[in-house]
Amino acid sequence: MNDSRNEYERRMNRVLDHIDRNLDAQLDLPALADIANFSRYHFHRIFAGWMGETIGDYVRRRRLEVAAGKLAAGGTVLEVALSTGFGSGEAFARAFKARFGSTPSEWRASTPERTAAFLAGLRAQHSNFDQANRKHGQAGAGANGDHGDSNNPYGENTMDVKVIDLPPARVAYRRHIGPYGPAIGEFWGRTMMPWLLGHCLGGATCYGIGHDDPSVTPADKCRYDACVEIPDGFEPGGQFSVAHLPGGRYAVTRYTGSPRDIGPVWNRLMKEWLPSSGLQCDERPCFERYEGLATQNDGTFSCDICIPVRAL
Repeated sequence: MNDSRNEYERRMNRVLDHIDRNLDAQLDLPALADIANFSRYHFHRIFAGWMGETIGDYVRRRRLEVAAGKLAAGGTVLEVALSTGFGSGEAFARAFKARFGSTPSEWRASTPERTAAFLAGLRAQHSNFDQANRKHGQAGAGANGDHGDSNNPYGENTMDVKVIDLPPARVAYRRHIGPYGPAIGEFWGRTMMPWLLGHCLGGATCYGIGHDDPSVTPADKCRYDACVEIPDGFEPGGQFSVAHLPGGRYAVTRYTGSPRDIGPVWNRLMKEWLPSSGLQCDERPCFERYEGLATQNDGTFSCDICIPVRAL
């Protein structure tokens, strides 16, 4: 029973990854069914049952969410439309406004205000969380997110960011679909760590890849891959799939703190550091890199936040 479900998960992940890599192409059901090695006749029902939405709805949602991110990064309406599979700027504008309630140009222009509102919401959540902990006498050493000025997401200090070349990595991964935040930590602790230790990979380099922007994608649809670097020839089996993280140039900053405080640091890196760096993100995934998943006694952890970059 478990082996069967594991195989379903691997096949569906192949389809989802293929869709994201080919949003600018025609994505027809028979070809996707073949990638999953499922019946063409039944695949639309299999996909809807697994994902909770039809293939058409999923592809449309991913195209618009990726487009929203590209617009926020400064892309022109036409180039964003074509790169996400829309045949014209007009068709893209209609679909975008129906999804987000604003035109693509309005969305791009309002990025600073939207980002500020999102960060304000995070601050309010953190403040309420800390107040609740203090009220019940549960505040630990790291409860306030005060882990040193270098990673204070609201401070005025300059971020310490290095632009370096990272090697490619072969990884095994399990996918989590659902809200980011505490659920990701639980996924690592309950699902990943026992498997890592059982396969003598406790000291291996690990990666966390959040594929979606939680300010755009519904929380229950957000995708996160928990990855561990594996040697050539190692086949993980079970519910794990194998992927290759591309190497190349990345902007990297070190984070040490509470898991719930890392989101604002990501946003600050994108909003403050990147626009003034002379660089831009390319199409490779962003990720967090953990060396042995070292966790401190007070519940904090350390990782490198890595974003792929190229010249403007």
